[in-house]
Amino acid sequence: MVGMSTRKTAKKTAVAHCDSQSGAAADLSVESAFGEVVDLIRAARQRAHQAVNTELIGMYWRIGEYINDKLAAAEWGEGVVDSLAQHLARTEPGLRGFSAQNLWRMRQLFETCRDAPKLSPLVRALPWTHNLIILELWARRTAA
Repeated sequence: MVGMSTRKTAKKTAVAHCDSQSGAAADLSVESAFGEVVDLIRAARQRAHQAVNTELIGMYWRIGEYINDKLAAAEWGEGVVDSLAQHLARTEPGLRGFSAQNLWRMRQLFETCRDAPKLSPLVRALPWTHNLIILELWARRTAA
């Protein structure tokens, strides 16, 4: 019986050693799979951010167009844009980014890019801060 017990112990030790080696490989395989899931999440998050940004810039474009049309038709004076900013702040207390200055920038974005069909889709792919930098550079260029 002693010999039988020794063989079982040796077999268990050999199996445990193999299991620890395959366990390490399995851990690497699991970590790799988890990494792939993390990559999927990050890629989806990036696409979601891009979609939200595109929609925001499109909204800014439409607001700029709306303001431009109202001013061009002499339906609004320049003071109405300040009133609009105040109205938005009052009626939508958590809403940010719609100061009078930003509303004017939205109009500037529309005015600058409306006659450039190749530029319009590119503008919508960029974050708002990048568009502001481009508008500033454009204003300097045209003023010179």
